[in-house]
Amino acid sequence: MNDLSKARARWVEVGEESEAQRIDNFLLRTLKGVPKSHVYRVLRSGEVRVNSGRVKPDYRLQLGDRVRIPPVRVAEKRPPMARPLELPVAFEDASLLVIDKPSGVAVHGGSGVSFGVIESLRAARPQAKFLELAHRLDRDTSGLLIVAKKRSALVELHRMLRDGEVHKMYLAVVKGALAKKTLELRASLHKYVTASGERRVSVHEAGRAALTRIKRLKASSDYSFLEVELLTGRTHQIRVHLAHAGHPIVGDDKYGDFALNRELKQRLLLHAAKLAFKHPLTGEAVRLESPMPAEMKAFLERVLP
Repeated sequence: MNDLSKARARWVEVGEESEAQRIDNFLLRTLKGVPKSHVYRVLRSGEVRVNSGRVKPDYRLQLGDRVRIPPVRVAEKRPPMARPLELPVAFEDASLLVIDKPSGVAVHGGSGVSFGVIESLRAARPQAKFLELAHRLDRDTSGLLIVAKKRSALVELHRMLRDGEVHKMYLAVVKGALAKKTLELRASLHKYVTASGERRVSVHEAGRAALTRIKRLKASSDYSFLEVELLTGRTHQIRVHLAHAGHPIVGDDKYGDFALNRELKQRLLLHAAKLAFKHPLTGEAVRLESPMPAEMKAFLERVLP
């Protein structure tokens, strides 16, 4: 551990990249390698100051704030460094970056993954002052993912996502023939953690409201190819709704037909294909489309010629 006997506190002025961020999240990002419990301890003790005054963990920083950061011990063992990762860019300007994420790549580190898309993007763009995920995609879901390059864009995107102003359309291949051409799934969803620490979701009347709109594009007696519009953004929403409706997504290792998955040896056939929204800062219309991955296209050609 580091010797703190001669270390001094430092003052950091808040720039645009940290404006409106909670002080606890700002510290967790600034003090990499410091245990989360220790960050909250120095906050509670008053060692962290903003403009010479004490603040609570939920204080939101303002442009020009001066933050006192006390000397802290950093663990000697550091996490592995993220490798720079070049990903297909669907859209980019000064405040937004939309990438076309491949299947099998986590969007961020955690749950046994050292780093993901966001850490690799930061490694690839060391000059970038701010890069944060606006939303998430499951590790095995491919397609369009929005990253904010300015905090003002991130804050507005979060509001737009909450208010249903970001239109997201997915493509999915599911087991069985969907009887109706169109379908709305409204089952409430409840998040929980398994004994092994894995995050899961189940249909539960006490859960949060969720709405998924389905359109059948093609079907046989064994499989259906669907267009799925996500009207709320719950964790694993599409996967759980379709499984609950009796049509699990092919390759779904959490909610799918495990026997069928073993037979097919197929990755999750869920693709974030389209995004439409007003630019959070300019108000201009943004419409993006990602081509279907080759593996998904090949499976469809084989089972739904």
